[in-house]
Amino acid sequence: MTNLTVVPVQTGRQKRQFLHLPWQIQGADPNWIPPLRTNQKELVGFSSHPFYAENARQAFLAMRGDRPVGRVLAIENKAHIARYHEQRGFFGFFECENDQEAANGLFEAVRKWFEGRGIPNIRGPVNPSLNYECGLLVEGFDSTPMFMMTYNPPYYANLIEGFGFRKVQDMFAFWGHVEMLEKLDQKLSFVVQESKRRFGITLRPMDPKRFRDDVRAFLRIYNESLQGTWGFTPLSAGEIDHMSSGLRHLIAPEMTSCAEVDGRPVAASFALLDYNPRIRQIDGRLFPFGFIRLLTRKKQIQRIRVISTNVLPEYQKWGLGLVILSRLVPEAKAWGVKEAEFSWVLESNHLSYATLTRGGAKRTKTYRIYDFGPDVDPIVERSAAQ
Repeated sequence: MTNLTVVPVQTGRQKRQFLHLPWQIQGADPNWIPPLRTNQKELVGFSSHPFYAENARQAFLAMRGDRPVGRVLAIENKAHIARYHEQRGFFGFFECENDQEAANGLFEAVRKWFEGRGIPNIRGPVNPSLNYECGLLVEGFDSTPMFMMTYNPPYYANLIEGFGFRKVQDMFAFWGHVEMLEKLDQKLSFVVQESKRRFGITLRPMDPKRFRDDVRAFLRIYNESLQGTWGFTPLSAGEIDHMSSGLRHLIAPEMTSCAEVDGRPVAASFALLDYNPRIRQIDGRLFPFGFIRLLTRKKQIQRIRVISTNVLPEYQKWGLGLVILSRLVPEAKAWGVKEAEFSWVLESNHLSYATLTRGGAKRTKTYRIYDFGPDVDPIVERSAAQ
């Protein structure tokens, strides 16, 4: 084997190699979906993104001679450090050939970079935080991922664990046919009606006339509702603005639901159409004409991902999550949706896990978050199903 070197990404050529590596490693896998190229460039910090207004990052490439064989991004999330009062860094955007030496070299470079910043603990993969794509696929390699969900070769788990990372949390994706949604609605109709009566709830979709404002309101509910969730850090004001601009073109108003009490939004949910087959067709290129193929004739897309169902803390445990989902069922049927994925669900989120399984949803994919460092707890293999 050619001698291995691991280098920090600095030049334009190195940045192009870093961005192209997923195609080199996973391009032949029929279940792999290429990333949107412009979006990936932002999320790794090679072009402007509000996440990096406060946070630091360093990209690394593993090289054998002139050939890149692996990549990783070290991410210092200052909001996480401040919120949890722990010195923990993150890694993301990991890609590597089945080469333990290369993987070890990449993770050692990440470890040393954090060591120089006084940070001994590392968590990942996150791309670049839990508010974006995250987790390593460890179960469910037999099908393509839904939109904005990760995919990787099975051997990545061996590479990550081979360096010394250990599982800290699993996340699950649940699949359901539209008929399951109807049954869920029937089984839980009493809960829905009782919550509506108790709080005088009004349900509505996002308003196309004030769509961006509604997306911002949804994201604010997202921030407030997840305060007690494992590993959560709120989206910054800049991230909310940036995300609302991007989602405006991707969200179908029919696939959204907002619950209001006295005119105040208190719960929100939205589903994203599964754009992944179209992203594969355009090979991740939005320009010059890829965005047209991505966004036109949305009614032809018959799979959705229910990405977020959030309720303000004072209204949680009253079934409002079911109330807002109940509005989506007839809309999904009218649209022609055949399948829905609920993702992702933390294994520590026992309420959501139990609700989905009682409703007949099938767990289809497992994604894993790993920890490394002196604070790593022993591996806990117990799942939410136990």
